[in-house]
Amino acid sequence: MHGHLGGFRRARGDGGVAMERFGPGPVSAVPVAEFRPNEGTLTSTLRTLLFFTALMITLPVGLYFSSKAYVFEGSLGMSDRDSYFYAAIVAVVTVHVVLALFVYVAWNEGSRQWREGKQD
Repeated sequence: MHGHLGGFRRARGDGGVAMERFGPGPVSAVPVAEFRPNEGTLTSTLRTLLFFTALMITLPVGLYFSSKAYVFEGSLGMSDRDSYFYAAIVAVVTVHVVLALFVYVAWNEGSRQWREGKQD
């Protein structure tokens, strides 16, 4: 059985990967830009990933120590042992919030790119 895949035809019937070009013009006539990902999209994706990586490292650690020192021990007068426990809860909740924000931003960016790609 020979299936057609966008200008290429599977040349082997055993499911192998050998492909042959059919139609007018050599393979080199196909613009290279079609096979290259959009560099602006890649830069945006890497920038988003680096931002959330930095947020994931700094925010939970910073909130752990600041909430332990200023909120739980300073304002609420808790013991050292209790403040460790509640500060750890703040850090864990912060990790979950950052992860949820990352998933939300990545989902919206992916669906936006899909919509733009579908319109092309």
